[in-house]
Amino acid sequence: MKNYKRLLKYMRPYLRQFVLAVICIILAAGANLYLPWIIKDMIDKVLAEKDMMMLNAICIGIVVVFFLRGIFFYGQSYLVSFIGQKVIIDVREVMFRKFQRMPMAYFDKHQTGETMSYITNDVAAIQSALVDQLIELVTEGSILIGSLVLMVVLDWKLSLLTLVVIPLVGQAMKIFGRKIKRNGTIIQERMADITSLLQESISSIRVVKSFVREDYEIKRFCRQNELNFQAAMKNVQLTSLLTPSVEFLAAISVTVIVWFGGYEVVEGTITAGALVAFLTYAVNLANPVKRLSRVYGNMQRAMAAVDRVFAVIDLEETIADRPDARPMPETHGHVEFDHVSFGYKEGVLALSDVSLEAKPGQMIAFVGPSGAGKSTIANLIPRFYEVTFGAIFIDGRDIRDVTVGSLREQIGIVPQETMLFSTTVRENIRYGRLDATDAEVEAAARAANADAFIRELDAGYDTEIGERGLSLSGGQRQRIAIARAILKNPRILILDEATSALDTESEKIVQAALDHLMVGRTSFVIAHRLSTIFHADQIFVIDDGHVREHGTHEELLAMGGLYSNLYNIQFKQD
Repeated sequence: MKNYKRLLKYMRPYLRQFVLAVICIILAAGANLYLPWIIKDMIDKVLAEKDMMMLNAICIGIVVVFFLRGIFFYGQSYLVSFIGQKVIIDVREVMFRKFQRMPMAYFDKHQTGETMSYITNDVAAIQSALVDQLIELVTEGSILIGSLVLMVVLDWKLSLLTLVVIPLVGQAMKIFGRKIKRNGTIIQERMADITSLLQESISSIRVVKSFVREDYEIKRFCRQNELNFQAAMKNVQLTSLLTPSVEFLAAISVTVIVWFGGYEVVEGTITAGALVAFLTYAVNLANPVKRLSRVYGNMQRAMAAVDRVFAVIDLEETIADRPDARPMPETHGHVEFDHVSFGYKEGVLALSDVSLEAKPGQMIAFVGPSGAGKSTIANLIPRFYEVTFGAIFIDGRDIRDVTVGSLREQIGIVPQETMLFSTTVRENIRYGRLDATDAEVEAAARAANADAFIRELDAGYDTEIGERGLSLSGGQRQRIAIARAILKNPRILILDEATSALDTESEKIVQAALDHLMVGRTSFVIAHRLSTIFHADQIFVIDDGHVREHGTHEELLAMGGLYSNLYNIQFKQD
């Protein structure tokens, strides 16, 4: 229960509400303990002794007790739900913060749907453990303890006989609880698989329809759904076995009580009313034990989700600020790679012994076959990944010696696949600098050759562009991304094949915007079309993770090597 104790620490800010909630739960449960005593007094005093005063007192007591019980029940429900919702909000926020800080390597290995499942399905299971199960745990626990105390008051010998069965019940709950928790982990994993499949299938719906694979996707979903069903039914099987097992043990206890209690009434040791009250408390004892077994099973299943959540929270943040890291001052854009090697997998290098230098304001281009390592070089500059060997310096500072945030604030990236948010054009551009004024946003759009088409949209800059900006063309999305980078005004710029997916007309417009963006900045350009980098200060030809050639366009053509070969392939028709 270590992780459950960890979870309860999130309740500390709401300790006052929690104490009030527990008081309300106990008092509401206490009303249930009043009824058997009423039955005892009805039999022994009202019916046996014809005591009308006692009858009036009992009737008034019933009304008062259940009126107060209603108030306490409302208090327990509201307060526990309030605490549960607050804790869930806090846990969800902690998880979201964790995912925001996780390195790119984590997202390379985990599907988006799986990550979403942690914050949705697993956190929802935690809510059940904190709200519904906690109320029932304290309620039934109070009734259990109260019943035991009153049973001892009525007849301590019978109470001892009753207590014999409790260790047996505890052992049964322990055995079943372990199995339920293991199965609960499987259920949460199955739900994560379903969420991943849903996200993947729906986000790729265009591909699904173009290949007419609707039936194939339905079969995939049905397969995952069936696996989830099997895991859920295993949980039902275990919880269904736990409850009757506990009930059977409780029934044995009640049987013993009935026999010995009846014997004591015959002998005159206790009254008939006391025995009836004792039996009622014994039944009250059996019911909480039965319910507590169900609560225990549900909490074990929820604990599987709790374990998954804390496993994520405890993940190491491999790219984090060093203890002595300082903010990077405004950079001039002098970038050096000093014998850099890097591998996505241990023992397998994607880059090997790369050394290069980019002086302030220079344009550095990377070309080479697909998978050669061009994008890897670009991803190392903002520390999306950590170098395996060697070092990267900006203005003479090792980028590991400065804070990650201050480093990335001075780097602008325009990727090949533009990612826009489901909000307005204005807010998408303002993402480059959140405190920018409307005038600055529009100036950035003009510099990116985007102002004209934006003003032609239905609501201009306030037009909602939908999920990932799919209501816009590829060229329009790319120009908004460039405007966003212009607004950020970085000293270092990374262009990752920013025009390769565009048609010729869109490419010319976007390239003009990129040329404007690169002025005065140190730019790293990953190029597919060599025509976009003829004027680069240095071109590095990457192949199989190594720098094979470097120089200007004319120098590389004169070498007659890999670059010359790539050039001839692209321009042989001309």
